[in-house]
Parts: sequence; structure tokens; C-alpha cells
Amino acid sequence: MEPITPPLAPGQKHVIVLGAGFAGLNAAKALARNPALRVTLMDQRNHHLFQPLLYQVATAGLSPSDIAVPIRSQFARRPNVSVHLAHITQLSLEERWVGGEEGVRLRYDYLVLACGAQHSYFGKSEWEDFAPGLKTLEQATELRRRILSAFEQAENELDPERQRALLTFVVVGAGPTGVEMAGAIADISRTVLVRDFRRINPSSARVVLVEAGPRILPTFSEKLGERAHKDLGALGVEVRTGARVTAVDAEGVTLGEERLPSRTVVWAAGVEAARLTRSLGVPLDRAGRVNVLPDLSLPGHPEVFAAGDVAHVELDGKLVPGVAPAAMQMGHAVARNVLADLMGKPRAPFRYKDKGAMATIGKHRAIAETGKTRLTGFVAWLAWLFIHGEWRLAPRAAAARTPLGAPTAGPKTPAEGTTTGTRGTEADRLGPSWT
Repeated sequence: MEPITPPLAPGQKHVIVLGAGFAGLNAAKALARNPALRVTLMDQRNHHLFQPLLYQVATAGLSPSDIAVPIRSQFARRPNVSVHLAHITQLSLEERWVGGEEGVRLRYDYLVLACGAQHSYFGKSEWEDFAPGLKTLEQATELRRRILSAFEQAENELDPERQRALLTFVVVGAGPTGVEMAGAIADISRTVLVRDFRRINPSSARVVLVEAGPRILPTFSEKLGERAHKDLGALGVEVRTGARVTAVDAEGVTLGEERLPSRTVVWAAGVEAARLTRSLGVPLDRAGRVNVLPDLSLPGHPEVFAAGDVAHVELDGKLVPGVAPAAMQMGHAVARNVLADLMGKPRAPFRYKDKGAMATIGKHRAIAETGKTRLTGFVAWLAWLFIHGEWRLAPRAAAARTPLGAPTAGPKTPAEGTTTGTRGTEADRLGPSWT
């Protein structure tokens, strides 16, 4: 099919943004302020997802609508922005078009790749069915179902060995997501659920956090990692460092020669860029991220940018981390460079301002690090609560204006899309309405 161009005003440029995660959404918002641009924002889902709080949905602390904001509501007053539910399967850098499942191809003047990341199972994709990751609302609600069902099934189980397996929860990967997930499971089993059952004692649940590396939270200082290790132990979490997973199945996890019977396994061990990057024909790193130029454009294609989890950016010899603040800053940097082109000004290289990192360990405990300032315990948790609590108010206001449904384009898995999620209708997919 011949690529099409949406209606443009004289001199107007068309920018396509793939993905409405932190990078894509912020790029689209910044670009939308300039009427000389027509912006088309495409995502597999109809909402932007605040991923840092997914673990709370998975452990029944929050409902899905608490951390999801309808994408369309963000651009209701921007007539030069079109939002489309689409699963992009084709892309031509040479001919400058992208295509969806329906075969429609759309031309662009500028393209922003912000497709997000997916969990990496290190060549063992068959493990995913038994150990879901935590990147989408589908995964979070599925994990919540598995966790709560494990307690219910254990209450009915007469065989002691099967009951122990049901009450054993294994979290693979001890980065922030794994630590927060393990802490939350341990916390609800010892507080929220402890009085709800008669035959089992939920506080006896075994929570095992598995890390192949020598210590947990390697992106934090060693001292904070040790404090987090101690806090996890106080919650009853069993931390296994230097332990490599060799097998995962419906019955549990294998660590070398050791077998851990478990009916609930959570995967938080690694990520890789969305698969779309592998069709670009440009240099990628081991995780499938695009090796971008200083202005975040692709080598040989100045009109194409990569931002967020799909971009490999090194500054001062260090890789920019795949966290929300970095993605947001990349989105803004891309928009500034596109606008610089329009004004005939030189582009600026991307500079990352590290605002620090936080991780919670159950209720009332956390660690935080920003520059030379380090916080632990209750004080760090209060800081975390203040920062995240402010964001949690926004979805409710947005949801009051726009229904938060569950449409999804493409496959259920987050593998080929962005960092947002739920599935549903086909009504808003890429189709004839684009012409």
C-alpha cells in the first residue's frame, strides 16, 4: 500500500511519536505547543501508565485506575495532536513511513521512537508463562490474581508439601522492582491478610528474593543496599545473592542444584528494548537499544530520534539509567531539537540531570539517594510518599473527564509495544480515519 500523509497546513511538518510512556508523552506534549507541527501519537494502549507503582497494583494496594491516565485527555485542547491506538509492525527509515497491522502506512517528517521496554528472559522465553514480569496492567492484575489465589488455595489444601509450595513466593531479580515487590508481598502476608484465614497462617508465607549478582540494588550505594537487605530481612524476606536461575516451570524455580517449589514466581531480572528496534537496521546494544548520537538522533537519519528505554545513551562513560526521570528528560530534549530545526538553530546534545532514586521496602520503610544525600527508613518512606502521592491525584481528575477503558491494539504481551497496558476493542486502530 502506498504511504499516506495526513492533512497538513502549508509549511506544517508531521511528527509521529511511537509510544506514550514517559518519553513519548513528554515529547508529544512539548511538540504540541507549536502549531507548525502536526503530531500523531501512537500506542498499543489507550492510557499512560505510571509504572513505578505497578507493584502496588500487583499486591492489591492500588487499583489499576489509580496509576493510569487516559492519553486522549492529555491532548483534548490540542487540535494539532491526533492519538491513535495502533500496533506498529512495519517501519521504513529510507522511505520515512510507519505501518500498522491493517497495512496502512503513514508518512512522517520526524519520527520519535519511544516504544519502551519488555522483560528479558535471557533466551528462555518459555519461562514467561510461569514467571510474569511487571511492565503492564495485564501483568500486574495477573500477578495479583496469582498471589491472592495462592493464599486461597493454600487454605483448602490438605497436603502439607503442596500447601508450602502455594505459600512460597519467589521474586527473581533484586533491582528496585524486585525489592519493592518482595517487600510488598511479605508486608501484606503479615498485616493485611494475617487475620483473614482459619487453616493457614499467612504470616508464615515464605518470600524469596533471588539475585544473580553479589548484592541487591546494585544501582544504589553499597551502604543503602545493605540497609535494604536488612529491612527485607526484618519483613521476613529471604534474600539469595549470587544465585542464578537455571529453570522455571509451573512447579517452581531451580537455582543451580537447588529446587524451590513455588506456585507464584515474579520476574524482575532484566529488560530489553521493544522488538521494533531490531527492524531498524542500525547499531544496537546487547539489550536491543539504539546507539544514538548526542542529540538522540539515529546515525544517518537526523529526522529520527530514540528516547527512553529504546535509547542507549552514555554520558561521562556511564549509561543513562532506564528510569522515568531520564525518559522524561529525553522526551523534552527530542522536542527541543525538533523545534530547533524549525527555527534554523543548531541542535543541543542531551544532558541528563540525575535527580536520584528511591525504593520502598514494605510499609514505612524505604531508601533514597540523591547526590550525596542518603535517606533510609521512615524518613525515606515519607519522601517517597510525598513524591508519588502528588502524582496519584492526577489520574482521578483525568478519569473524571475521560473514561479509562481497556482498549489495546496488537498482542496482549508488552513485547512489541510500549510500557503501558490493557486490552480491548479495535475501534480506534490505525485505519481509514487517518486519511
